[in-house]
Amino acid sequence: MRTIRVVVVDDSAYNRRAITRMLEGMPNVEVVGYAGDGEEGIRRIMDLKPDLVTLDLEMPRMDGFTLLRIIMNSCPTPVIVISSQCEDERVFKALELGAVDFIAKPCSAISEELLKIRDDLQNKVRSVISLNMAGIRRREALPAAEGTVGSARKTASPVLIKSEGSKVDVVAIGASTGGPPALQRICSMFTEPPPFFVAISQHMPQGFTHAFAERLNRSSALEIKEARDGDLVRPGRALIAPGGMNMIFQSLKGHVVARVVPPSPEDKYTPSVDIMFTSLAEIYGPRLLAVVLTGMGNDGSRGVRAIKAGGGNILAESEESAVVFGMPREAIATSLVDKVAPVERMADEIMVSCGIVQHFD
Repeated sequence: MRTIRVVVVDDSAYNRRAITRMLEGMPNVEVVGYAGDGEEGIRRIMDLKPDLVTLDLEMPRMDGFTLLRIIMNSCPTPVIVISSQCEDERVFKALELGAVDFIAKPCSAISEELLKIRDDLQNKVRSVISLNMAGIRRREALPAAEGTVGSARKTASPVLIKSEGSKVDVVAIGASTGGPPALQRICSMFTEPPPFFVAISQHMPQGFTHAFAERLNRSSALEIKEARDGDLVRPGRALIAPGGMNMIFQSLKGHVVARVVPPSPEDKYTPSVDIMFTSLAEIYGPRLLAVVLTGMGNDGSRGVRAIKAGGGNILAESEESAVVFGMPREAIATSLVDKVAPVERMADEIMVSCGIVQHFD
């Protein structure tokens, strides 16, 4: 395994030392430099050309957002934001600017609580080995979604014809690393509430999914919210599994409701895509469509089997656009995926799979 060379950018000397210790406790990871502000960070990144940057957003002289813009334009490099839960909205802005992932740290700038992020940090650093920087650059270069499913765009301009109704009741989407910008793009394509319900499990820590749901809701005709236990499934609504919890579904007195449940010790990833997919497959059978987006690991592959066994269909993001191809690759490896598509075409493919529109060359 090749050595991963890291530059740590944080204005707190304590945080720089703590993050450096956590990183250098990993095999094949070397901290080659550090910086206390964005200007120094730019110089270190340009000179050292690391494989990864860990970045604090709130810094003197040059903040993390400016640093992100500059390095993504001049020397694209994987960036993991290490940010407090006090800065949830800022995190999603950083992801839109090109950061590949984030880690939640305690709000206190100097605290031994920071050491609790070690496992999360080490897991996400390992994902750099399989990171697709071409996919990140592609994502940044794509024109902004025009807000119309099937509208003529540079990346996909099929002819679309509306049909009556939908042959799918639920679209279930699973994502991890690189997922927030992909979900933003897909959800923003809907300018009218679709005739199906959307369930989303995005690997995310506790405390961030409420702000994420609100952010998605502002740019979509879907009613998007963080799920609460007992929320009803209904067309035109999207529920996002709360960070650190699992979302399952249950038939109750003629309705289907979301249940928010704590993960079991066996759950490697939360919110679990497998658990959500399997739960929905038991209720909706052939009227379920699953979408597996970018992400590290194999979450979703077991749920894909359950969906196909129930007669449902599956879409997966292509390697060309996935920031990390792990989850889509594992889904495709089951030989049960019906279609593979880049993220900029995924909203169209969802509508086609639901029978709402049709492609014509």
